[in-house]
Amino acid sequence: MAIAIAIVAYHSWQIQSSPSASAPVTVKLSGWGGSPVEQKLLKQVLQDFEAQHPLIKVKYEVISDQYMDVIKTRLIGEAAPDVFYLDALEAPFLMSQNVLEPLESYITPAFDLSDFETNLLDSFKYQNHIYGFPKDYSTLALFYNKKAFAAAGLSSPPATWQELRTYSRKLTGKLNKYGFGEAPELARQVYKIKAFGGEVINQNGHATFASEAGLRGLQLVIDQYQKDKSSAQKSDVGTNSGSEMFGQEKVAMVIEGNWAIPYLQETFPQLEFATAQLPTINQKKGTMVFTVAYVMSKQSQHKAEAWELISYLTGKAGMQKWTSTGFALPTRKSVSQKLGYEQDPLRSPLVAGVDDATPWQVGKYPAPIVNNFDNQFVSALLGQQPLKQAMLRAQNQANKQIQAME
Repeated sequence: MAIAIAIVAYHSWQIQSSPSASAPVTVKLSGWGGSPVEQKLLKQVLQDFEAQHPLIKVKYEVISDQYMDVIKTRLIGEAAPDVFYLDALEAPFLMSQNVLEPLESYITPAFDLSDFETNLLDSFKYQNHIYGFPKDYSTLALFYNKKAFAAAGLSSPPATWQELRTYSRKLTGKLNKYGFGEAPELARQVYKIKAFGGEVINQNGHATFASEAGLRGLQLVIDQYQKDKSSAQKSDVGTNSGSEMFGQEKVAMVIEGNWAIPYLQETFPQLEFATAQLPTINQKKGTMVFTVAYVMSKQSQHKAEAWELISYLTGKAGMQKWTSTGFALPTRKSVSQKLGYEQDPLRSPLVAGVDDATPWQVGKYPAPIVNNFDNQFVSALLGQQPLKQAMLRAQNQANKQIQAME
């Protein structure tokens, strides 16, 4: 009898609820904390879901510290939430561990899978299964100070990286101390490595960013910082982020994501800025894309209800509510069109970049790759060691650590 009930419950995603249910089922949803505005918006979307699904209650939990460590511990201990956020960077490892529920069997024609941006959905596919649906995303775009451009006699954003360097030299020491704000982290450098045919990892998931092709892209950053002296890191100008150094007008240009728009508008309301797609490198368009999905724990006892929640949050109506304020960009093309983000002066370059974007994903073992790259690349940027030596060190150390984890 218990088995029969479980089977019925498993397939009940096809209908909204069972008429014989006497009490609401509680689905636990976990995520990390965002801004107060984002938290308020998510709670409103969850209230709308509960109003439309009276037999499902959502218990929303914010994990504010060591998010992935907490989630992994709970997955091992069989105490995982039914539904939780999963960053694309962390997805390959969890998808390979048989702890997530494959979602393709739940999909109905009404869910309209083809509406998702392919580049984003592919980040949550593994061995012919779909393990998550992306809730929102951001690419990177060039943010530039309109007053600084006018003062330097520049009328349009740079189209190529060489132009960006020329602009940066012209802008340095004028209205802004530096022309360009650099973020040396790997998360902001992958598209430069790829522009000359380099790769961050090979097919075995081992680091390979120290190739000659990869070094050509990274050398652009070193030359601008050391030779041109027209770029600065956040620490050089006493700020905590790229958005802040741009907002404080320490730099005239910076490469940031959608998150910078509301931050700049609220924190620096007098700042006159515009955005543009990233300049081409080696005649190639490129940028990064960062995305997060809703996924279901394989051990969930309420899979039918968990799917109802995921399908609402990543469906057209739920996603439109979640992304309507511009804090996040919708992963569904139809929602983006409906909200007019392709025509939005500040957001259209971010939307336009998605097709040429490299997803922020570096295999099953991201920590060794990211940490070793970041440490050694900053060292090279500061002139403490040659770029090639730094990157070979980072690559070798990363691969030693990965081999120990495999």
